[in-house]
Amino acid sequence: MSPSPLSRRAVVGTALAGAVAVATAGPARAAARPTAARLSDGPPPRPGPAPAPVPPLNVPALRAALGDLAHPQLTGSQLRVSGSAGRWYGTAGVADRDSGRAIHERDTFRIGSITKVFVATVVLQLAAERRLSLETPVQRFLPGLLPSGFPPITVLQLLRHTSGLPDERELPYDLSIPETLVRHRYDRWTPHRIVALIPHGAMKFDPGTRQEYRGINYVLLALLIEALTGRRYGEVIAARLLRPLNLRHTRVPGDDPRIHGPHVHGYLKMTDGALRDITAFDQSLAWGEGEMISHTGDLDRFLTALFSGELLPPRELERMFTLPPDEVRMLDGSPARYSAGLQTVTLNGNTLWGKTGERYGYCSALFATRDQQRRVVLSFNPVRRDATQAQATQRIAEALTRP
Repeated sequence: MSPSPLSRRAVVGTALAGAVAVATAGPARAAARPTAARLSDGPPPRPGPAPAPVPPLNVPALRAALGDLAHPQLTGSQLRVSGSAGRWYGTAGVADRDSGRAIHERDTFRIGSITKVFVATVVLQLAAERRLSLETPVQRFLPGLLPSGFPPITVLQLLRHTSGLPDERELPYDLSIPETLVRHRYDRWTPHRIVALIPHGAMKFDPGTRQEYRGINYVLLALLIEALTGRRYGEVIAARLLRPLNLRHTRVPGDDPRIHGPHVHGYLKMTDGALRDITAFDQSLAWGEGEMISHTGDLDRFLTALFSGELLPPRELERMFTLPPDEVRMLDGSPARYSAGLQTVTLNGNTLWGKTGERYGYCSALFATRDQQRRVVLSFNPVRRDATQAQATQRIAEALTRP
């Protein structure tokens, strides 16, 4: 029996987050700038120290880091850097190996767990509208879904990955074998079937006391959105975020395994060394936590709107820039690094907030400084899904911080 792919996603995501945090000075505990007048209850945050200026863009270093398609093996990569400290866009490799077509900035790709930022934004909007309280147990909104013996798990604990839910049960097939993955890539899952993988029994830790990145938390949050709105969570994201921001190239695919329009293909290396195109792939196992499609321009626009306060009132937005209390640590004892929807890394004294994401054949990252001196959208296409992906993320992160 193999580990659940949901659990494996958490492992690789943690490795990527660690790789980005080169020259770490420690994660910020709260926002570092004052906000405008409050639009909802609660005291304003205390102003923090002025952010450090980001280094100027080193385009030759960026071009070299992006162009290394051998460590690990990639079929393509693209990087969009924007913000008040400078802009640059570059690509390497191909969007389609059959035609040899180069990657273009209009091309879409699977964004994996960056989906969680969209889900968290909608949940926080609903909280701002007082349709839910973040301190209310999710069991009250989704009665009978989780085992009855579980303790109360609040909405905020799901957002922050401090739920303590036990690991999901193993699948009957091993998705680490590429040929097996290809055979099962059109399998259909429902969110309730995913939640049913959670076993009855003891929690991994008491809710709120530790932090562990888990995709199942956001499957539950997407179900919460549906319970509160009476609509599919993808429709709610489209109505509240995609259409108002004119994100025409971003979507929740639902039942459609294909990527439509110009897009980057994803490939997977088989055991005999051959590369198999796995672009068409049913994403239902990533439901609510990793199934969306976008491109670098749309993601940059979304991040700009989010950080600028266009999508959330100040109190709810501040949740995205506030980590759990200091005593809440990751399972390995390191400081917590996930807030309500974002994660934080520090590069040479500059704290960035955002999210990594991955699906088979695709890996991406979306980060910015709080003051938007620098925004970064990265997408690359590894042919293996394992910890070696972190090499590409670290190489580009180092180039971004090199004067």
